[in-house]
Amino acid sequence: MSASEPFPAPGAAFNDNQRAFGLYVHWPFCLAKCPYCDFNSHVRHAAIDEARFIRAFATEIAATAERVPGRTVSTIFFGGGTPSLMAPTTVGAILAAIAKHWTIAPDAEITLEANPTSVEATRFRGYRAAGVNRVSLGVQALDDGGLATLGRLHTAEEALAAVAIARTSFERYSFDLIYARPGQTAAAWRQELRRAIAEAAEHLSLYQLTIEADTPFAGLHAAGKLLVPNADDARDLYDVTRDVCAAAGLPAYEISNHARPGAECRHNLVYWRYHEYAGIGPGAHGRLLIDNRRRATATERQPERWLARVEAGGHGWLEEELTREQQGDEFLLMGLRLAEGIDPARYERLSGRALDMTRIADLAGHGLIETGADGRLRVTAAGFPLLDAVVADLAA
Repeated sequence: MSASEPFPAPGAAFNDNQRAFGLYVHWPFCLAKCPYCDFNSHVRHAAIDEARFIRAFATEIAATAERVPGRTVSTIFFGGGTPSLMAPTTVGAILAAIAKHWTIAPDAEITLEANPTSVEATRFRGYRAAGVNRVSLGVQALDDGGLATLGRLHTAEEALAAVAIARTSFERYSFDLIYARPGQTAAAWRQELRRAIAEAAEHLSLYQLTIEADTPFAGLHAAGKLLVPNADDARDLYDVTRDVCAAAGLPAYEISNHARPGAECRHNLVYWRYHEYAGIGPGAHGRLLIDNRRRATATERQPERWLARVEAGGHGWLEEELTREQQGDEFLLMGLRLAEGIDPARYERLSGRALDMTRIADLAGHGLIETGADGRLRVTAAGFPLLDAVVADLAA
């Protein structure tokens, strides 16, 4: 992305050639650590000093704004961890700190992740009053057996009650489900997915269970005590996901995300379209354009050490300048996840080299990618299950 690419005007539609600016705010605490999760989340049995964290968030926001002043904030995303464990006043204070240093677009999308165990109507009204206008619920399954396998603390009934509260509190809401769970069949997943679509207004995030290193699930899987669907069965579940959602009017706009047209998560599009975003809080990552150079930022992951770093030095991040090759690789990795694909000319501007036409022709010949009439390069339906291999081939 060059410095000459314009910011979108307030209210303008997002597109690949405008420079959006997003903010990710990480709340690192959970009630319990799920056995499949490798996110930067932590369990604390003592009360969290939210006032101290508010001060630290405000300090790091101010330090970041000094590095990238004059931005118009298009999207804000409170992720975690479990951000719905924060008091609404904490969310409001963080949003006020953001508004103090940057302009927040009038139509900014402001999302907060929530778990069903921490959802209640009064709390959601508080988030709405603080400025949140979209919630994303970590439902993960709509049957109690699946929830127990995943180590979730809520029941299916509690999950659906949380969705109902979200529906009455926010015009925009989404929820997550995990499929390819142990013992899950295509028929059972089809039924569960149809039930989910009946509850979802506009957006679903549907993730295939992966065994992440250094998680309890990794240990169980290695010991043969956790059996997940084999590659063929997982592919069947993936195909069911795309077919059922598309038939219901929620096509996949990204490999794991489905929405009615116009209801896509705008914040995640900032990542996938390789725009600029700041990461605030423990373990948060960012991609910032500083002095016309793209820099990767990451903060101290451990919450208490992050607090100490911010209180001592004004911020908790480290940064590195990305090479043009790294920028091109990241652009491919993120952009080809999208159904809309990428602009090869932008890849060339970022990386300093054109994509290899021989490789494109070979992948196209195998039905894995295609070039549209608009010149954009897209992964096909047949190519998405092989996305990592497609990206690696193009980046080589």
